[in-house]
Amino acid sequence: MADGYHDGLSVLLDGRRLSPVQRRIAHYLSEHLDEAIFLSSVELAERAGVSQPSVTRFAMVLGFAGYPELRQALRPLVLGGGPHAPQESLLRGAIDAEIRNLALVRERLPAFPLKELGEQLAATEPLPVMGLRVSCGLATTFAYYARRVHPDVRLLTHGGSELADGLHAARRAGGEWLVAVVLPRYPVEALQALEYAGKLGLRVAAITDKATFPAEVVLDAPVGDRLVFDSHAAPLALAMALVEAIADAAPLRTRARLEEYERMTDETGTFLTGDPA
Repeated sequence: MADGYHDGLSVLLDGRRLSPVQRRIAHYLSEHLDEAIFLSSVELAERAGVSQPSVTRFAMVLGFAGYPELRQALRPLVLGGGPHAPQESLLRGAIDAEIRNLALVRERLPAFPLKELGEQLAATEPLPVMGLRVSCGLATTFAYYARRVHPDVRLLTHGGSELADGLHAARRAGGEWLVAVVLPRYPVEALQALEYAGKLGLRVAAITDKATFPAEVVLDAPVGDRLVFDSHAAPLALAMALVEAIADAAPLRTRARLEEYERMTDETGTFLTGDPA
């Protein structure tokens, strides 16, 4: 796609929270806009692999009355345009967006209370970590590394009564904080769990993408939304910074635990000693 109308489409999409289905439509348009401006909503739906009503809803999300109005707005971007760009332009754009997200986190680092929060989390035992649905992956990564430097990290990735049991048990065992990873799309039961945690007396530190998220401490980082599903490079970087802060808060304990872990992995042959064959 020529840069001119690629940029024009990006302006229309900028700042929009699109569902995965709507992102499929956006991706098809970004790669085939010179053809799509001549398609009906039914034809576009078939090409993009979605339903016709999804195309209409997509147009309305962008502020148009329907797809004909969107198509009319897109035509000036193409007529007289240049050659088609390769498929990799979409991925390059997504990676560029993630680089900007990481740069934003870097600029905002002084505003995050990482040192103070790290001290609080290092001192609480146990430390429950919650992440449901898409947030499960980042919560699992955070908990995996936090366990290397903290004596009692409890990962909660299942909802329902099991989640309530885990929060209740952590509080009864003396836990004072909950680290909650809550990334879009936000599960209703995650927010309900945070309310329950508050009733139990747990303080909540949230790793999320919204500065206004309802938690005592919010570590917010934007997610990448250029692909069909979100990517989480910036929240991951912020989560690892928090692990670092927990480690720094108890340096003697951190050193002892890391040395013990290395001895254990050496004795059991957990990891390869060289590069994979």
